[in-house]
Amino acid sequence: MSRIDELIAELCPDGVPLRALGEVGTFTRGNGMQKKDLTDSGIPAIHYGQVHTRYGVWTDRTVSFVTTAFASKLRKAHPGDLVIATTSEDDAAVAKAVAWLGSEDAAVSGDACIFGHSLDPKYVAYFFQSEQFQEQKRRGITGTKVRRVSGDTLSRIRIPVPPFEVQREIVRVLDTFTALEAELEAELEAELEARRLQYAHYWNSLLSPGHGWRRTTLGELAEVFDGPHATPKKTESGPWYLSISSLKNGHFDFSESAHLADHQLEQWTRRVAPQAGDTLFSYETRVGQAAHWDCNESAALGRRMGLLRPRASLVNPRFLTVVYRGPQFQSLIRSKIVQGATVDRIPIAKMATWEIVVPPLAEQARIVAILDKFDALVNDLSSGLPAELAARRKQYEHYRDRLLTFKEAAA
Repeated sequence: MSRIDELIAELCPDGVPLRALGEVGTFTRGNGMQKKDLTDSGIPAIHYGQVHTRYGVWTDRTVSFVTTAFASKLRKAHPGDLVIATTSEDDAAVAKAVAWLGSEDAAVSGDACIFGHSLDPKYVAYFFQSEQFQEQKRRGITGTKVRRVSGDTLSRIRIPVPPFEVQREIVRVLDTFTALEAELEAELEAELEARRLQYAHYWNSLLSPGHGWRRTTLGELAEVFDGPHATPKKTESGPWYLSISSLKNGHFDFSESAHLADHQLEQWTRRVAPQAGDTLFSYETRVGQAAHWDCNESAALGRRMGLLRPRASLVNPRFLTVVYRGPQFQSLIRSKIVQGATVDRIPIAKMATWEIVVPPLAEQARIVAILDKFDALVNDLSSGLPAELAARRKQYEHYRDRLLTFKEAAA
């Protein structure tokens, strides 16, 4: 039996009462503070947007302040109160709350409300994260683009109110779980960063010219094309219309691209249509980004996108993408960039004349094989990290919801 079970058996064996939040506290709207009013020192201040982006379950210090004179006009959270963001663009984030545990009052902006109450502050803040709270909250959300919840709606939400000893033990357990989750996240991020640095080291070393490498031009190794200089009408399905935003770490993220109608494809591929083995790259805004096209699907280049079609007798298609993204060629790109009034660009018409040094085909294949293994490792970690964190968070949420669920005491 856990310590919480022991406390429940001792202090509330017949169940835990449910109380409306309005019975155990009061809701007061924040007022009058905008981002432009925030300063780096003065009276602690919490802007509703910061509740979404800068704070977790609780905080004992603010990231922003207001002047003493301005603070005199504002409503304030007392130590132990909750500060609740009452607006958001999505339902899940509406009513995100942070317990204010500082040593003095904190000014609170509009689009937020202050919940003064008689419970353990962290206990209430954890309850605001629970599915029990979310389910009740969803019934009272209003608005279309901007979603809102009012203090009156929140005041009707019912919360389990066990004895303080139980509240504090639940907080202790959830604080421990939260700290372990943060520690795991830091460890996984450090592992991923170490692998990335190792990958970059090998990449730089393997692409450093050695015996047997020869100096040539990009135009000898590949044909250089640019795509259309306009944008078609996009559709929900059909051939891919590729975006430069889809070029990510040598691969394509198709969630960043759109489609065009079948009958449009010929018009938008008159210059060139991507073929398996091509290297696609951005020549404006996301200069330096490139990806290997290994698909046989119909597609058209988007604006600001170019294409290298390798001559397979001279260059390994995968090696061309690897060397394009390598440190030596990226340095060459930076030296050739034309700075414009709005965006920087590669002078694509001159790319064929750029000098490049390449090894024999057999060495190209060896380099590709080594770097592909590192790439797979880094990408596996990149995909594995969010998956591992998501699994731990789901486990945490399940455990938290169980801890905050009690047998209800008879009325």
